Amino acid sequence: MNRKVTLYVVLIVVVLAIIIIIDATRPKPIDWSQTYDPNDKIPFGLFVFDKELPSLFEGHDVNKFNITPYEYFDDQYDYDAKEYSVKGSFISISDRNNLDEESATELMYFAEHGNTVFLSMHEFPQEILDTLKVRTESFYYISDSILTYINNPESEKYYLREGAMPVYFKSIDTAVTTVLGHQEFLNRKDVNYISVPFGQGNFLLHTQPAAFGNFHLLKDNHYKYAQDVLAYMPQADVYWNTGSNLNERLSGSPLRYILNQPALHAAFWVAFWSLIIFMFFNAKRKQRIVPETEPLRNTTVAFTKTIGNLYYQEKDHRNIIDKKIIYFLEKIRNEYLIDTYSLDDSFAEKLYLKSGKPLEDIQKIIHLIKKHRQQFVSTEADVIEINKAIEKLRL
Repeated sequence: MNRKVTLYVVLIVVVLAIIIIIDATRPKPIDWSQTYDPNDKIPFGLFVFDKELPSLFEGHDVNKFNITPYEYFDDQYDYDAKEYSVKGSFISISDRNNLDEESATELMYFAEHGNTVFLSMHEFPQEILDTLKVRTESFYYISDSILTYINNPESEKYYLREGAMPVYFKSIDTAVTTVLGHQEFLNRKDVNYISVPFGQGNFLLHTQPAAFGNFHLLKDNHYKYAQDVLAYMPQADVYWNTGSNLNERLSGSPLRYILNQPALHAAFWVAFWSLIIFMFFNAKRKQRIVPETEPLRNTTVAFTKTIGNLYYQEKDHRNIIDKKIIYFLEKIRNEYLIDTYSLDDSFAEKLYLKSGKPLEDIQKIIHLIKKHRQQFVSTEADVIEINKAIEKLRL
């Protein structure tokens, strides 16, 4: 091995070591994935819920399983006696529906035999919704808090933001369904928690699973909302489906451990591509160095700065503001195709919908433009104020 190859190898090893050290010592970013897994300590894991659930059902067993409800309860059914060997409540907390059709049917049988089925999720099994004559809906959502509460005068109201979704029950069978909770958002009040009798048992359907995540159970007094929701479940044994394993198959790759560790994963790919680059540059024919030709300098920016400084030194603040407003409105016309002749509420609403920028910031810049057009003298403070307002929009 010649000196050049040795130098390459040493350089690659040093770079890999630096990357691994930096990656291992930097703080891990917060994982906001809504896994609802009892083993996860991330914001929307159920680690805290898993530890506290037995205290809510003292004297009763909490049975966790990660096979499908059909596989679990079908083994507990005595076809001769036509009854289940287990009694109690079934719990499933998930972002999306993770129940197959057979499991949904099995849960209806389970409830029909005098048990309770509690589902907290954004998407429910369609078979269950159709059978219970229930329909859900959601609407366009801008990140904001949703006020949730139980229909109990003694219960408090809680603001859920992180993980909350504007999913609600649009229609229910009012002859048999009991509304247990509501949510309020954007001056509207919707049902988010219902109880529907089915056979000798009943279904409890709830649309805000984030309330049971680690984040909200540890935030202020939000844990009380989770307690209020679960208070409608009977004091009996609990059967908790912690997640169907239909789609959870471990990779058989011998690199599974390396690829599952962030630091090793990054180091592996850096080493791989470093080797490819090394082979590419050392496999091709050697040739003399081609001299670099310096490209022509772009003097546009320097020219613009010179003109800007000229205006600033002349203290022509009004002219500077006029040009910034002209450029700002021209950009809106070209990029968002909005007429800027009338800077009224209709203009602000159109720009808000097309750009997604805060309506308050848009209204502020409109106010400043109108103020500037009405006054005859502008100061340096006016230049700074309108410049900050335009820069804040970042159009």
